[in-house]
Amino acid sequence: MTELQARAVAKAYGHTPALRGVTLDVAEGEIVAVTGPSGCGKSTLLHCLAGILRPDAGEVSWNGQRIDTWSEAARSKLRRTEFGVLFQFGQLVAELTAAENVALPLLLAGTGRREARTAAVSWLDRLGVADLADTRPGEMSGGQQQRCAMARALVTEPRVLFADEPTGALDTLAGEQVLTRLVRLAREQGTAVVLVTHEPRIAAYADREVVLRDGVVDDTGLGLDAPLTGGQR
Repeated sequence: MTELQARAVAKAYGHTPALRGVTLDVAEGEIVAVTGPSGCGKSTLLHCLAGILRPDAGEVSWNGQRIDTWSEAARSKLRRTEFGVLFQFGQLVAELTAAENVALPLLLAGTGRREARTAAVSWLDRLGVADLADTRPGEMSGGQQQRCAMARALVTEPRVLFADEPTGALDTLAGEQVLTRLVRLAREQGTAVVLVTHEPRIAAYADREVVLRDGVVDDTGLGLDAPLTGGQR
């Protein structure tokens, strides 16, 4: 069953087009890798799908409802409940401990503090970093920070997880460990994943690959090695 849909989505930054009419379906529990050269529109597409950005044209629908027409408050609530977002550099709050960072989405959704901390520590444990529960991000390695960020993205048990270059700031070993855990946990709870990457080895973890080039879906089969000709983000 298709849950997330983009129909002819277009987005520009000033006079520079980033997306030129992208259509994409993501089914329940499916892991989709969005790949392509740097600047092809991958992150812009992810941000439109997640409701972070509004497209200039086209539609984004979740369970049959157009979310691109929703208010910012409604889209923010969706990202606290049904969606999870994992960024390249984790974006943990420096002043908070790992457990406090992970518990934050639950607290914002109205969960009690004790229950939220219990859930946060449980997710840190599932990701192998429970011993860092009371540690702040500045005292962690990059791989540890990204596991904590992953726990924060998954703690609400979202229906869709959006991961934007989640291993881009990590070395090869740490990246493989993060992706292996991400895929396993997503499959365990039936979470669909939209994974943005420019690395073929990371895309190989997905069920399906969608290649973007110059802001459109590339059906030519040229893959990631062909030169980029546009100026898209």
